[in-house]
Amino acid sequence: MPDMKKIKTGIIGGAGYTGGELIRLLLRHPVAEITFVQSASSAGQLLSDIHTDLLGDTAIRFAADHDTDIDVLFLCGGHDSARKFLSENAIPDAIVVIDLSQDFRHSVTNTIGNRGFIYGLPELNREKIKGAKSVANPGCFATSIELALLPLAAAGVLRDDIHINATTGSTGAGHASGATTHFSWRDSNLSVYKPFTHQHLAEIVESLSTLQPEWTSDMVFIPQRGNFARGIHSAVVAQTDEKLDSLLTLYHDYYATHPFVHLSTREIDLKQVVNTNKCLLHLDVRAGRVLITSVIDNLLKGASGQAVQNMNIIFGLDETAGLLLKPSAF
Repeated sequence: MPDMKKIKTGIIGGAGYTGGELIRLLLRHPVAEITFVQSASSAGQLLSDIHTDLLGDTAIRFAADHDTDIDVLFLCGGHDSARKFLSENAIPDAIVVIDLSQDFRHSVTNTIGNRGFIYGLPELNREKIKGAKSVANPGCFATSIELALLPLAAAGVLRDDIHINATTGSTGAGHASGATTHFSWRDSNLSVYKPFTHQHLAEIVESLSTLQPEWTSDMVFIPQRGNFARGIHSAVVAQTDEKLDSLLTLYHDYYATHPFVHLSTREIDLKQVVNTNKCLLHLDVRAGRVLITSVIDNLLKGASGQAVQNMNIIFGLDETAGLLLKPSAF
């Protein structure tokens, strides 16, 4: 893509984990260039002062404010910050806004002013994302779980309750340290949090319902905190009358044109996807139940990588541009 016009990007809230991952991706993207990275807490400091692995990669400093001479604005602040930012700042309609918070993910909250946000899961809404001016990036748990279930919903074969046990790394809790992210507590430990009530449930149910409106059963979601830094491992159990071969065909057909979702005939693990934008899926059928195992990197396919994937789609680029990343095999 050497002859393509550069896509000028800006980042609001660039000092956290998702901001750091986004900076790393955009610095190496073949078409994008970073115009500014805003951070109220780190203004004036080098990006590499905060994201120390960037030493030698860039001399950009954090800005205290933003400007509008850009094509894309990424909002990487905490939840509720995106709506506040857009209500307080006049962002021209021509600028694409990609929000990584949960502020605009639901159909009842996806508008502000003239902007209506498209739910940014490419494997569900690729055609709607093309040419969109406002995209709400999905949650990390939601991405892993939805990718496990979309083919079943699209075929109209979801039935009865769905049971999910999913474990996330410590980076899923954000950059600020807390009691449950401190190394001495998290190491050699495992815990449940927000059982049955996690905030990503609503977007998962809404996404599945767009494909299979008649499915109205419960989703029993048990999230866990893992003693590792990054990644999500989801074990999803649903009722089925289908045989394994027919389900594999269903999944292969659904994801045939989606470059980041892959089916494995072997059991899968987190190291296969950490530091990549991939989602790997594995299916097992026993006694009228299907177990779908889904693994992603919560900071990439679950956040910043998916945001870049959405940018690529909006601007008509190869969907994989800047995202063909190498996993850590050991």
